[in-house]
Amino acid sequence: MTTVGIIGSGQIGSALAQLAVEAGHQVVLSNSRGPETLAEIVAELGPRASAAASKDVAAAGDIVVVTVPVSAFPNLPAAGLAGKTVIDTCNYGPERDGHIAELDDGSSTSSELLQAHLPESHVVKAFNNIYFDHLATLTRATGDPERSVLAIAGNDEDAKKQVTALFDDLGYDAYDVGPLSEGWRYQRDTAAYAGLYATGDEWPGTPRQVTPELLKEKLDAAVRYADM
Repeated sequence: MTTVGIIGSGQIGSALAQLAVEAGHQVVLSNSRGPETLAEIVAELGPRASAAASKDVAAAGDIVVVTVPVSAFPNLPAAGLAGKTVIDTCNYGPERDGHIAELDDGSSTSSELLQAHLPESHVVKAFNNIYFDHLATLTRATGDPERSVLAIAGNDEDAKKQVTALFDDLGYDAYDVGPLSEGWRYQRDTAAYAGLYATGDEWPGTPRQVTPELLKEKLDAAVRYADM
């Protein structure tokens, strides 16, 4: 049993907490407003879930999910996350985060910025390119022919193996895109972003299986802003 720490308890964080609890893991949640504001979701999740301050989530988690605005990266408890695998679900949005030059010009990625803020952690980019409701409903057992893949990118192979194992528990296979610098291939406004996991003309559409072949096709179709 793994303790999954989740810093940021919005839609993706809450969906992941539910999947982790259902898979038999302990979950510790935090948000920017304080653990007392998470009493309702903790009650819904049951006895495997608890809430704490972000620094305590960092200390408790065997693996820690960061799902906060990019502009909040400097507020993360870097010391507590040192040596740990950190899953980055975050997407850069200048309308929310303000403009960040190296992200605007494509010379870096948001996950590389997070890695710079957490130099002693092992950042893996994942869960950023799927809608929270699709994430909750596309889960399938190991070996199910209708199981979907989710992309991961990271610089540390052991960290990616740890995230792959968590994916398996939650109901997904992992597709390794490479180092963090390749994470741009499934960020916002790419073919491998959230619409890939749905069909239909009206968002959010109907969840659909994504095979390794389909994901690879969309990842290969990505064009980086800096190369245009």
